[in-house]
Amino acid sequence: MNQPVRLLVSAMLLTGWLVSTANAASPVKNASAIVVKDMHCATCAQKIAAKLYAVPAVLEVRADVKSNTAYIVPQSNKQVSPRALWEAVEAAGFEPVALNGPSGSFKSKPTK
Repeated sequence: MNQPVRLLVSAMLLTGWLVSTANAASPVKNASAIVVKDMHCATCAQKIAAKLYAVPAVLEVRADVKSNTAYIVPQSNKQVSPRALWEAVEAAGFEPVALNGPSGSFKSKPTK
């Protein structure tokens, strides 16, 4: 991750914008939600968010540590690949458990 992105993610964590320990609902209708095994702290959420932000068409990532869920908001008029989201979580070193979004619901890695 380049330095400006790292600083932005760090600033977002410090202000509480990126990671919430409160019960958060999906931020928008076309958002995707991915449940992640063992996302138990802000550091875990930061690692996952950094990988999710690298996925094409991702605009915003919010994490709810209590529910082990990351919410991903796509850029306007764009779709995010469910497979790319799943693989981003894996690349962060975590195990995705479920993914729900505009393209469907998945309990294993999506094909697209």
